[in-house]
Amino acid sequence: MRDDVEEHVETLWAAATAGDEHAAADAALAALDAGMPMETLLLDVVAAVQSRVGREWMADRITIAQEHTATAVNERVLAALARHPSARGNQEPDRGRITVACVHGEWHAFPARLLAEVLRLRGWHVDYLGAQVPTPHLVAHLHQTNPDAAALSGSLAPRLPTAHAAITSCQAVGTPVLAGGAAFGPDGRYARLLGADAWAPDACAAADLLAGGPPPRPPASGRSASEPAHLAGPEYTALTGSAADLVRGVADELTRCVPELASAYAEHRLGRPADDVASIVDHLRAALYVDDPELFASFAGWMAEILTARAIPARVLLPVLEALAERLPGAPRALAMLEEARDVARPPV
Repeated sequence: MRDDVEEHVETLWAAATAGDEHAAADAALAALDAGMPMETLLLDVVAAVQSRVGREWMADRITIAQEHTATAVNERVLAALARHPSARGNQEPDRGRITVACVHGEWHAFPARLLAEVLRLRGWHVDYLGAQVPTPHLVAHLHQTNPDAAALSGSLAPRLPTAHAAITSCQAVGTPVLAGGAAFGPDGRYARLLGADAWAPDACAAADLLAGGPPPRPPASGRSASEPAHLAGPEYTALTGSAADLVRGVADELTRCVPELASAYAEHRLGRPADDVASIVDHLRAALYVDDPELFASFAGWMAEILTARAIPARVLLPVLEALAERLPGAPRALAMLEEARDVARPPV
């Protein structure tokens, strides 16, 4: 079976990276016709191909355009599989109803869509709301449908403050929350910190967890009086208020003082340095929100890997981090995080 799975992975990978959605859908449907269970196809083939897309982009073996193309093809494959008769799954009545959505600002919808299809196979009634769902609209939907749980997906750490608002808002109307996605940390630490009722690392684990029933409903009043209403803190609040000016000022300084940085970005088609400055500030804000320096250091390490894969020395991050530190003299927690990130970006002696 493992060899069969790998063969289908390679076939789908070739079609997805070629942008051939018809060939990709045909390959997936052929796997079903050959007897592969739908859940195996979803989790061990389609999800595996999508994970490979991310790894290959990170290693600079495919371009951002190819990554977008392959992702779009895989989304079409999921849509084709959802219409297949075998996607109807377990027809037992009254398994329950689950709302699946990405938190506001989160455009990476593939993991949430994958979860929705696996839950349908397991017999759940699923309301899949897709990417970037504003919290007020999510809550309105919960009022209208009264699901047994809401499964909220977040892939990027800067979405954690918004995820926190979504979690508490769902709980305030009596809906328990299952959190999932890379934003919540590899061990779910941020899901627990933000008060989610449950956490799962992937679609299979989430479906297995829900097989035992949804989490208990929280009281309609929401969080208990002993739990913090927010995690923002003064440094997070100040940085959020000044983020736009901070990004603009650092980007302008880098353009004037480190022209080789802009040249390196142009040579490797990485967009504008200002985009990365904004991403750095957003991740610093997220680290302040959850009070975890490791979050920001891990992001700096990830960015260093991205640059190194593109033959850009990771030390080009140093002037960005130093310029940010110069503009945050009254923020000791942020300064400590920036210093730790500089240690990641500095070349070994």
